[in-house]
Amino acid sequence: MTQTTLTITRPDDWHLHLRDAEALQAVIGDTARQFARAIVMPNLKPPVTTAALAVAYRTRIEQALAAVGMPAASFKPLMTLYLTDNTQPAEAIHAFESGAAVAFKLYPAGATTNSDAGVTDLLARCSGVLEAMQRIGMPLLVHGEVTDPAVDVFDREALFIDRVMIPLRKSFPELKVVFEHITTKEGAEYVRDAEGPVAATITAQHLLYNRNAIFQGGVRPHYYCLPILKREVHRRALLDAATSDSPRFFLGTDSAPHSKGLKEHACGCAGCYTALHAMELYATAFDSVGKIDKLEAFASFRGPDFYGLPRNTGTMTLERGDFIIPTELPFGKETIVPLAAGETLKWRVRQ
Repeated sequence: MTQTTLTITRPDDWHLHLRDAEALQAVIGDTARQFARAIVMPNLKPPVTTAALAVAYRTRIEQALAAVGMPAASFKPLMTLYLTDNTQPAEAIHAFESGAAVAFKLYPAGATTNSDAGVTDLLARCSGVLEAMQRIGMPLLVHGEVTDPAVDVFDREALFIDRVMIPLRKSFPELKVVFEHITTKEGAEYVRDAEGPVAATITAQHLLYNRNAIFQGGVRPHYYCLPILKREVHRRALLDAATSDSPRFFLGTDSAPHSKGLKEHACGCAGCYTALHAMELYATAFDSVGKIDKLEAFASFRGPDFYGLPRNTGTMTLERGDFIIPTELPFGKETIVPLAAGETLKWRVRQ
């Protein structure tokens, strides 16, 4: 018999972009309606590089939540700091032990949106702070792409494993590392088999779509994200990993809001907006391979277990039924186009 409902422990989003100011207020409600907690990315302008800046950003998120009429208890932002060539070990220790931030985020310089202040040489420039993080148990979240312009955009994740991840794990074998938004078979296999405390987040778009989605009927900028969608063999490998029993793979939307105008620009921004319908998208992906029963572990259990946090106590119920994705959403004075706008999904969150 076809399963028509699924009740799970309330999920968390372990990789999220909320932006700031009007943009923050426009999107915060979508995440808070679905997720109890979220790891908030620090790549603002200027980036969130200190404990003080993280606390200030968290306050703005809480104020935005109140402004859209949602109780503070409904959502907890988990803050991160932006790793730079000049980050000091004392800053990591202070941020982690004070509760200002739960992790550092590594952006290789120039890898993605607002990453110009990123790290130029991880082991050469950041060994001191990495040693401190390993000692206190503070995770490092990595955007896993090399930025060498000579490397094909579709090969950058696989090369990152060889050039950065393997040397990093050799130098700091007990450092907790999350390989964010993996997109390749190589990435999934590395995380599955690596020694030490390693995990990975996987987005809904990389479970549902391959790179053909960007070009069907012309260039479709709202399917463009970084790391970019890959071949079908990689999508299937990610789906196998997400629906497996491995505790190393968990939910991270990488929901990244950009206005319609910036996405449809001559040089459009990278990022897919999925906060509105994240759980509907994930349910669709898991159901596509007959493994909807595996969704709770992926969405609700493995993330908190890796971060050493308690699992949530509330629940969410999904039901089989049409969810029509809006074509556009308000975004301050502009609009935003959600991923797969206008399409109909066959699962929806029960309101």
